[in-house]
Amino acid sequence: MKRSISAELLKLRHSKIGLVLAVLPILSLLIGCANYYFNQNALQNGWYSLWSQVSLFYGEFFLPILIAICCAYICRLEHLNQNWNMTMSSPVSVASVYLAKLIVVSILILFVQALFMGLYWIAGTLLSLAGPFPVETIGWTLRGWYASLSIIALQLGLSLRIRSFATPIGMSLCGVFVGLAMYIAKLGIFFPFSLLTIGMGVLSQDKLTHVQNIQFWVINMVFVIIFASLSIRRLKSKDVVSS
Repeated sequence: MKRSISAELLKLRHSKIGLVLAVLPILSLLIGCANYYFNQNALQNGWYSLWSQVSLFYGEFFLPILIAICCAYICRLEHLNQNWNMTMSSPVSVASVYLAKLIVVSILILFVQALFMGLYWIAGTLLSLAGPFPVETIGWTLRGWYASLSIIALQLGLSLRIRSFATPIGMSLCGVFVGLAMYIAKLGIFFPFSLLTIGMGVLSQDKLTHVQNIQFWVINMVFVIIFASLSIRRLKSKDVVSS
């Protein structure tokens, strides 16, 4: 497993994925800050109002798309020049290949979450927001990362199966709108993209009840296990078609 993770990290050494990881959080924060700045008369809850604006664009739209881009990118090399044939014939288990990609993408998204939190603090400081920095936002950021694991597991399965780089990203965008509808229908706990909305406190900063908190952590892990199991089983049972 350690060798598989090292191999995945090596593939990213000279890539431009780091630029994408930085640009999308910055863009979402700028949009959110602009929206907050021009609506301060209605948004008068300081740090929490700013969070409601920046997390709306970031957690609801940009982060799911960023996850899809990372998953498609980390599977891109295997889809080129018959590389899947070499990968599947190497002395590494299929589970190790999938889990290494899952871990690496998870690390990248954790970095993005840390970057977003730092940018949020800087923006709030520059806007001279009253009151202390809300420590709850750190918990929301970590919960958002945990919720992203189920989306990563799903998107990896799609990217491993679909050779097109853009198609899984488009499917992720569809998932965003379905997740929004599920959240509005009070069924968000049963859909991965809605779990991200709940975890980051995107549309509601109300504290989860004890039962809701347990449901969030358990159901998200169930999704990760299901998506990972299905993807690994498919890789074991079906021939991979590479270009």
